[in-house]
Amino acid sequence: MNKALFFDIDGTLVSFKTHEVPESTIEALQKAHDRGNKIFISTGRPYQIINNLGPLQQRGLIDGYITMNGAYCFIGDNVLYKSPIPQETVKNVAEISRREGFPTIFVGEKSIKVCQPDEEVRKIFYEFLHVEILPVATFDEVVDIETYQMTPFFTVDFEPKIKPYLNQCELNRWYPTFVDITAKGNTKAHGIKVILDYLHLSVDDAMAFGDGGNDIPMLLAAGTGIAMGNSDDKVKAAADYVTTSVDDNGIANALQRFGLI
Repeated sequence: MNKALFFDIDGTLVSFKTHEVPESTIEALQKAHDRGNKIFISTGRPYQIINNLGPLQQRGLIDGYITMNGAYCFIGDNVLYKSPIPQETVKNVAEISRREGFPTIFVGEKSIKVCQPDEEVRKIFYEFLHVEILPVATFDEVVDIETYQMTPFFTVDFEPKIKPYLNQCELNRWYPTFVDITAKGNTKAHGIKVILDYLHLSVDDAMAFGDGGNDIPMLLAAGTGIAMGNSDDKVKAAADYVTTSVDDNGIANALQRFGLI
C-alpha cells in the first residue's frame, strides 16, 4: 500500500548545520516517490519563506503543502484549507507587542511583514534560517490584514501574561525565543487530516517525520510517527520510531526501515 508521507522542514528534511537537504534524503525521496508514495511538506513556515527545498521542488517530488502549522494547506493551485486568526486577537497581540517592545511577524495569505525587528530576528531568521530580509511594517499597517500566523518573539516565561488574549489560538513553539500563533484547531495534525480527507486515505496510510515540539501533534496523529535522531526527548517519546539524525541519513534510513525504498 502506498503511503502519504508528511515531512517537517527544518531539522528534518534540511540540516541545521548545512542549511541544505542532504543528498541521501533527496535520493531516498526520489525512490519513494517513484514507487507511488505521495510526499507532503508539513511546516511552521509560511510558503513565502520556504526557500530551502529547491532540489525537491525541481524534481517535482512535492505533492502538496501544510504550511503555518496547519493554518494554510494546498495542493498545486488548489487551496484545501485556510483559517485566519480572529482579527481582535491580531490587534491585541499587536498592541502587547508594541507596548512590551518585542518583534512580531504577521503572515497574510500573500504577505509577510515584521514589526519592531531586532537583533534576535536577524540572528534567527536571517542568519540561522537563511530567510531573506523581511519587509518592515508598522503595527497600524498590519492589524487590518487577514492574518494566518503571528510569530512574536518572547520566551515561555512571558506566555502566562499573553495567554488570556489567546483563547482562540494555538501556540506552537520550536525555538526558545519565539512562538508561532495560529487560530484554534490549526496544527500539523489537522493539516494531515485535511490532506488525507482530500485524497480519501485513512490515517493508517500516513507517515509523519519531525524533530521539533510543533511536530508532536502530527507524530501522534499519523499512523506512523517518526522522530529524527536530533530531536529532543519529548519528540522522541511521541514517536513510534526514532531514526538517525538529519545529518546521518535519517530520512533514508527510516524509509528503508519501513520498506518504502
